Amino acid sequence: MNTMFKKFAFWTAVGIISISSFAFVSGYFEVSKNLDIFTSLFREVNIYYVDETKPGEMIEKAIDSMLEDLDPYTTYIPESEIEDFRFQTTGQYGGIGAVIRKNGDYVIIAEPYKGFPADNAGLKAGDILLEIDGKPVKGKSTQDVSSVLKGQPGVEVNLLIERPGTDKLIEKTFTREEVKVKSIPYMGMVDDGIAYVRLRSFTRNCTNEVKEAITQLKDENDVKGLVLDLRSNPGGLLNESVSLCNLFIDKNQEVVSTKGKIKDWEKSYKTSKEPLDKELPLVVLINQSSASASEIVSGTMQDLDRGVIIGKKSFGKGLVQQSRKLSYNSQLKVTVAKYYTPSGRCIQALDYAHRNDDGSVGKVADSLKTAFQTKNGRTVYDGGGVDPDIVVERESYAEIVGSLVSKQLIFDYATEFVLENDSIDAPGVYKITDELYEDFVAFLSDKDYEYETHTEKELTKLIERAEDEYADFKVDLEELQKKLLSYKEDDIHKYQSQISDLILSELMVRYYYQEGRVIASLADDDVLNEAISVLNDSDRYEGILSVNPDAK
Repeated sequence: MNTMFKKFAFWTAVGIISISSFAFVSGYFEVSKNLDIFTSLFREVNIYYVDETKPGEMIEKAIDSMLEDLDPYTTYIPESEIEDFRFQTTGQYGGIGAVIRKNGDYVIIAEPYKGFPADNAGLKAGDILLEIDGKPVKGKSTQDVSSVLKGQPGVEVNLLIERPGTDKLIEKTFTREEVKVKSIPYMGMVDDGIAYVRLRSFTRNCTNEVKEAITQLKDENDVKGLVLDLRSNPGGLLNESVSLCNLFIDKNQEVVSTKGKIKDWEKSYKTSKEPLDKELPLVVLINQSSASASEIVSGTMQDLDRGVIIGKKSFGKGLVQQSRKLSYNSQLKVTVAKYYTPSGRCIQALDYAHRNDDGSVGKVADSLKTAFQTKNGRTVYDGGGVDPDIVVERESYAEIVGSLVSKQLIFDYATEFVLENDSIDAPGVYKITDELYEDFVAFLSDKDYEYETHTEKELTKLIERAEDEYADFKVDLEELQKKLLSYKEDDIHKYQSQISDLILSELMVRYYYQEGRVIASLADDDVLNEAISVLNDSDRYEGILSVNPDAK
């Protein structure tokens, strides 16, 4: 029996003794019994299986499979992924400061963060990583490469890269730093008197960043309204969501309460300070990717009638996680409670406790949703995310757009464009002209971006059915299919507006980093325009927040 297995067996035995004590005291005999069975099975397999086993991999697979049946937020975090987990909660990690992605057999730089080692060393989006510290990385996953690039600050990293458009390989050496990604990628004035702050995620101290941003905007401008943009904000720390709400509402106001199986998780979270500004008209923007802490803030502002919510229905994550330290510097992130907004509603959309027969998870049925009342008596509902006070639908992306993005052709075009253009006009000024778009179309001429439209899929099914039932009709359908393909060839121009927006976004981040991307996206933003319209019309703003005449 090898040393690693002896250590595992020892600590597992200690665990069994500890858990067994807990189990018998608490009456949970099943915990002790099944852990004993698992340990015995694991030992027997590792001793007697015909080939050499990999205990570490086996355990990790067993853990992942076990947790998969609970919910997607209860996860095991091995030591190799601790830096990624730290980044999610603090916005900080030790590394080179760059987003990476897979492209074919290689991992490439997708976006260097402004002012951090990768950017300072001259790495560019599109650079192909060939070696890290002398070791080839061809065929490695982004997770494999990320685990090498991230780590203890102050340690040198040596990269060998290939840059598209250049013949000579490039060597770069730089020192890892403590990378802190800004919670606020952009703040500014978007209209006369209308301030705007976009929050990327709820990481540690993000409330102070928002407070400083609002204070600065108010000091430099005559601010009469604020847009807080939480679109595509996945959430983060619960205490930061409470603190953020406190910027706009009175001290000692309950923001959120939690209820779990363990009594310790039945808590009420209240504001603890005097507000920054409880009178400033406020609009909060959300969409289908606004989740968790974003929903606490938007739900609270709605329940207390403190601000108008605009956009699309939020994600619907009403669950709270806590991290628990495990041995060997690993951790467990486990769902411990559900949270409830001030009106008493839980916005959790999926019911993980009651799965369908096929194992899938169903949404809470509309018939099971409960009505609640806001402070002013407006009706709001639980069980499915936060419903905006004003819904603004945005055009769905066409299939061709999805293909161009998934095959990274817009990204590759931007890489070539940067090689030929040292600079472009500022965000909000630079536009994708018809001439540049035709250059992109020419770039695609020898590229594969095959895709299947929804109509094509349905027509293919119809042809298959006709083959058995109406053979003659099948010929007519096949002719229709050919005609459909001729229409499809024009998709590249039919959806020029959608594709141009994505080209612009990619070019902006190459020249002006994340701030440039955000500024460019706001130039033609229907949701933001609606927010500005509401804040410029005080009667409409107050009317939206007034008592709903249908409320009981």
